[in-house]
Amino acid sequence: MRIANLVSDSIVDGPGLRFTVFTQGCPHHCPGCHNPDTHDPAGGQEIAVEELAGRLFANPLTDGLTLSGGEPFDQAAECAALARLAREKGLNVWTYTGYTYEILLEMPEAQALLAATDVLVDGPFVENLKSYDALFRGSTNQRLIDVPRSQAAGQVVLWQRPDPLAHFTRPES
Repeated sequence: MRIANLVSDSIVDGPGLRFTVFTQGCPHHCPGCHNPDTHDPAGGQEIAVEELAGRLFANPLTDGLTLSGGEPFDQAAECAALARLAREKGLNVWTYTGYTYEILLEMPEAQALLAATDVLVDGPFVENLKSYDALFRGSTNQRLIDVPRSQAAGQVVLWQRPDPLAHFTRPES
C-alpha cells in the first residue's frame, strides 16, 4: 500500500482515539486541500498491509481505523484488506473520500472497501464551504454516511453521533 503518513493517536478523524492512514495519490486536487502532498501517486512510501495492521493493533486504547488521503478508493483493495482486519478486532472503520457515495456504488472496485467501512465521509472538499464547526468534516457539503444502514435501506442514511451518556441510568422524578 502506498501511504503518505500515519497518525497513531488522532482525535479529529472520527470519534475516539483513532489510527489514521493517509493514503498517497489523489485525483481530485480539491482547491484548498489540507493534504496536497498526498496528490502525487508516486510519492510517499510503500508499506505492507500486515505491517500497518501490526501498528494499528499495537495500542490497545485505539477505538478505530480511519482511512484518509489522498484517496483511499484509489487503493481500494489494500484499504479493504486493512479495514477487514480492523473490524475483525472489533474496531470501527471510517473512510474519507472525494467521491460521493452514489459514484462509489457504481464502481465495482469500491465495493469491498464500502462493505468494510462503518462511516463514509464523502464528497470533495469545497473551500468556500469550509467550516470548523462541521463535525469530522472539512466542508459542509461532505456527509457522514452510516454505510451498513445505508446499504440495508437502499438509500443514504446519515451517521448520528451516539449520546455518550446514554448508558447511564437516569433517576425517575
